[in-house]
Amino acid sequence: MRIKEISVTDLFGVFEYVIPLNMEEHITIIHGKNGVGKTTLLKLINGFFKLRYSELRAIPFSHLKINFDNDDYIKVNKANKKNIKKGNSDSDERNRLTFYFENQSHNNTKEFSTDFIIKEEKRRALNAVRVIEDIIPGLERIGGSRWFYMPTSEELSLTEVLDRFGEVIPGAGETFITPTEDWLKELTNSINVRFIEYQRLLNSTYNKRSQLFNNRPPLMSPSVASYAKELAENIQAKLTEYGTLSQSLDRTFPARVVQQKKLPELTDEELRQKLNELEEKRSKLIEAGLLNRDEDPNFQIQGDIDESTKKILSVYIEDVDKKLSVFNEIARKTDLIKRIINDKFSYKQINISKDKGFTFTTDDGKSLSPTNLSSGEQHELVLLYELLFKVKPNSLILIDEPELSLHVEWQVQFLKDLQEITKLSNINVLIATHSPDIIHDRWDLTVELKGPAE
Repeated sequence: MRIKEISVTDLFGVFEYVIPLNMEEHITIIHGKNGVGKTTLLKLINGFFKLRYSELRAIPFSHLKINFDNDDYIKVNKANKKNIKKGNSDSDERNRLTFYFENQSHNNTKEFSTDFIIKEEKRRALNAVRVIEDIIPGLERIGGSRWFYMPTSEELSLTEVLDRFGEVIPGAGETFITPTEDWLKELTNSINVRFIEYQRLLNSTYNKRSQLFNNRPPLMSPSVASYAKELAENIQAKLTEYGTLSQSLDRTFPARVVQQKKLPELTDEELRQKLNELEEKRSKLIEAGLLNRDEDPNFQIQGDIDESTKKILSVYIEDVDKKLSVFNEIARKTDLIKRIINDKFSYKQINISKDKGFTFTTDDGKSLSPTNLSSGEQHELVLLYELLFKVKPNSLILIDEPELSLHVEWQVQFLKDLQEITKLSNINVLIATHSPDIIHDRWDLTVELKGPAE
């Protein structure tokens, strides 16, 4: 099942959008002026599929509707000041989300409301009230559930305080929807969504409390460093899988040769060709840094091949093919990332290593850490890694401002690279961009977001 169309009404109380996704190209681009809600729309979609109640609550909108390619759809209705009783804006109704799902094949409608989550949030919020003033510098309670925040001279409700400072208030962090209805669980699990945000060069592993109270810089780690480590771990996992499979096949090899009843129908030449193909595949994996050089040394078969040797070789060829197939997916992905990076990066080349993941070598042979790349090079590398190694098939990938720090030539090439990736990884992509160079000559993939008066 794939998403066919996304629509939202009253985004920020102003915008209404209908976004048909390009089902053939698997790539859709939204563009528009600053302030029309491109990034917020991506956050809203991500918040729905990740069931992030806090995020859905914080974004102002009335209705979000997701249409699927089988004509089913789900609609999220959010209570707001237009559809709740006057003077009741701080009530439970203000934060209620209702999910409606219409299943065309079974001709039925299902409903789910977040009332129980609101009750849980109120309990957590009441616990948080006791410590808010001690935790947040410059926040002073002015009566009831209202606070005055001196640094910005704002008057804030309890909900607004929790939205802004919830991550540093004990027991008041982000709330996730945990539905009891199987249909909502199955629906949100059926489509994987990954949001690649505009801030992607650093991992969000920082201590917000330390940053808030002591004015210390965020404790973040470079994404390129963590991804290099992650790739090395993935390669090591494949090597372990390869070793385990090899031991299993080698242990049963004699028995399977003896038990073989039919002679292989391959000619001597065909057997030699298959052996050569396997050796070529092994050599490519060694060259790619995925396989050790001393594994399964090459050998040549000279002269005529007798029947007993044919039986042995047929089982051997089948076993080696199974072993090397362990690396098929990761080899295709590392090959593509190497080709794209080496075509673009100047004066350096990317190398894949089972110990370091990826490193770089300058034209004069010096090693270069990924963290020493320029910001544009790091953006390119992080985007490619995310799209190739951190997604699942049939995922919807949300990319915010892919043009950040990229040279114009790289922006123009971006969609062509992305098309190769969507075919290899079987993913769908929704991009938010300001850049006409990203779009280049593919305006047929775009949907313009405009205000009501435009």
